[in-house]
Amino acid sequence: MWMKAIVCKKFGPPESLVVDDIPSPIPGPGEAVISVKAASVNFPDVLIIQNKYQFKPPLPFSPGSEVAGIVKAIGEGVTHVKPGDEVLAMTTYGAFAEEVKTEARRLLPIPAGMTFADAAAFGLTYATSEHALYDRGALNAGERLLVLGAAGGVGLAAIEIGKILGARVIAAASTDEKLATCRAHGADETINYATGDLREAIKTLTAGAGVDVVYDPVGGPYTEPALRSLAWRGRLLVVGFAAGEIPKIPLNLTLLKGCSIVGVFWGDFTRREPQRFAEAMQRLGRWYAEGRLKPHVSATFPLDRAAEALTMMANRQVIGKVVLTV
Repeated sequence: MWMKAIVCKKFGPPESLVVDDIPSPIPGPGEAVISVKAASVNFPDVLIIQNKYQFKPPLPFSPGSEVAGIVKAIGEGVTHVKPGDEVLAMTTYGAFAEEVKTEARRLLPIPAGMTFADAAAFGLTYATSEHALYDRGALNAGERLLVLGAAGGVGLAAIEIGKILGARVIAAASTDEKLATCRAHGADETINYATGDLREAIKTLTAGAGVDVVYDPVGGPYTEPALRSLAWRGRLLVVGFAAGEIPKIPLNLTLLKGCSIVGVFWGDFTRREPQRFAEAMQRLGRWYAEGRLKPHVSATFPLDRAAEALTMMANRQVIGKVVLTV
């Protein structure tokens, strides 16, 4: 049996990917094969095909780290899912294909009433933001939260989760269109950091008090002014570096503010602390069922246009999530 897949045969930009026919996967012990219905595009997918991500699969491989579909087959020892079950999974790579094989322990049931497109857009972004704000940042009700890159998938998720946790949320993004989406997802105030001074805007919106938590998936030139805008005992959450540059921070700032710089490595968290990860996903499923979370899928593409979707992500043109449908 054969299937279609988006294949990275050599590291490079999205246009170097090819659509290919490859053998259908067969599950081994502890594994499952999913018939893919939808797969979402995430920034790590842009990095992994260029050999710039912390996880480096051997060539050739299919990118795609987040998938929703139907279990096609299971391997020996798998008991918690069966063929025909509707599931979502975070796979690290391999999801941009008609079928994907993964460890069965990665499979989670799709919450009732959730579409395949929403399910594909749900796990990685919401789980990352929940881990960052609830666990690593210990965000409390009444605190001020600044979300950088707020119109991206993890950014919009951070806005919604920040509101659930009772924070006052300030969303920062690069266009007025993106900021309108942020307000629609619950942001209390917004900052266009492409047209204004980020630090001065924060000072104005907080009457000089600063913010308690910064959610930073962007890095680059925005991290230091955000860190300088922290209140006493504030927390800067290091989520990623979508701007491309890893900032160098003057550590005396942490001393002067009594603040913390906190790393958020969701992938390793799921492996090292599986029980806490399971509890987090149950919490997110409950919030979704209550109507408090809603993935923002701004565009869908067929599988064979994956390179186009990845280029949009690389150029920071995506609002919310982009999903490939199979």
